[in-house]
Amino acid sequence: MKIACFAGDGIGPEIMAEARRVLAALDLPGVTVWEGDVGGIGWRRHGHPLPPETLAIAQAADAVLFGAVGDPACDDLERALRPEQAILGLRSALGLFANLRPAKMFAGLESLSALRPEVAGAIDLLIVRELNGDVYFGEKAIRTLPDGRREGYDIMSYAEDEVRRIAHVGFRAAQKRSGRLTSVDKANVLETSQLWRDVMVEVSADYPDVAFSHMLVDNAAMQLVRNPGQFDVIVTGNLFGDILSDQASMCVGSIGLLASAALGETQTQFGTKGLYEPIHGSAPDIAGTGKANPLAMILSLAMMLRHSFGREDDAARVEAAVAQALADGVRGADLGGTDGTSAIGDAVLARL
Repeated sequence: MKIACFAGDGIGPEIMAEARRVLAALDLPGVTVWEGDVGGIGWRRHGHPLPPETLAIAQAADAVLFGAVGDPACDDLERALRPEQAILGLRSALGLFANLRPAKMFAGLESLSALRPEVAGAIDLLIVRELNGDVYFGEKAIRTLPDGRREGYDIMSYAEDEVRRIAHVGFRAAQKRSGRLTSVDKANVLETSQLWRDVMVEVSADYPDVAFSHMLVDNAAMQLVRNPGQFDVIVTGNLFGDILSDQASMCVGSIGLLASAALGETQTQFGTKGLYEPIHGSAPDIAGTGKANPLAMILSLAMMLRHSFGREDDAARVEAAVAQALADGVRGADLGGTDGTSAIGDAVLARL
């Protein structure tokens, strides 16, 4: 099992260290771990946020475990050299188009949610976000109009095959969960969303066992705080998925608890090749202080074990250890506690 570990910037190295401790404690046979530089550290050492040698490691690995990228010192670089281009480049080069972002309320944390405890306690959903299209990858520029005014523009677009493949991922996920899927778009305004909706309807015919519905994105944002328990699987585009998944993180108490998987169609001898990362950023304000919550990183490791290596039992063990640590009162600063990064890692290892 070849695993590429890219710690990245800010708190990335700290949380990655805890995930690797958990991986080592599992004592899995035949594991090889490779390291590489990404993000701001990649730019500093190699002149690019995704150096060729790092990309080669990712392409040769069965799975990529990714920390975080983002460095305020790089904000003035041209866009192609900014740290965030590392993750966008990896998604594109590896053909990763489906982002799975689960959000589930851990027992005992209901009071920490921004929602009423009885509302927050019902959260158990999966956001399936398309990763390779939308405004993030469309043509973009700042231009000068004939009258001298500056104008910025970003092209939002989806081809029907891009929508179709993410639709299948969402429907298959719903079949393994509670059998309900909500497609989120803005079809009342955007032609891109109208195509999205049309294709989702077409694909739904292949999954008669899944209860299928549409929801406009503004309503979905409202419903996530009003009644999040109504959702099982949400399928949506790149921009809407980015926003809604961050919103969902606060519904469960902290962005430091949410893991993610980015999957494509490449199959290895074990499972589906993917990239796994916490959905939070590099948090440069607390980097090096030992305050970062590593649980989302550790839960990303569990997702890697499940999806890329088919090790469901090991994934479940890691998730159970995290849940038990939280139930026993282990709390990082993001959850109002005082436990530091390594102490949280120790707690998970003890329960593992």
